[in-house]
Amino acid sequence: MKERTLRKDDKLKSGRESGSLILYNDDINTFDHVIKSLVEVCGHDSVQAEQCAMIVHLKGSCEVKTGLPEVLYAMSRSLNLKGLNSKVESL
Repeated sequence: MKERTLRKDDKLKSGRESGSLILYNDDINTFDHVIKSLVEVCGHDSVQAEQCAMIVHLKGSCEVKTGLPEVLYAMSRSLNLKGLNSKVESL
């Protein structure tokens, strides 16, 4: 059986992933708070959360999660309740 790499367009065609959760820099929250929030809400490990926090700090935003929009909207609400700026975009 030949292995095949799943590409981003394959996920879109299958309907399994059609949204993107974007986190924005706000110059208010600490790195520790952002990292802890990403671990709790998005299920990131500490290294992944730290990398996302650094990208947000340096570039202004970062795609922190992809998946079903209804799941991402719930995560976005949780991040917003923790004082972080996030939104869901369609892929």
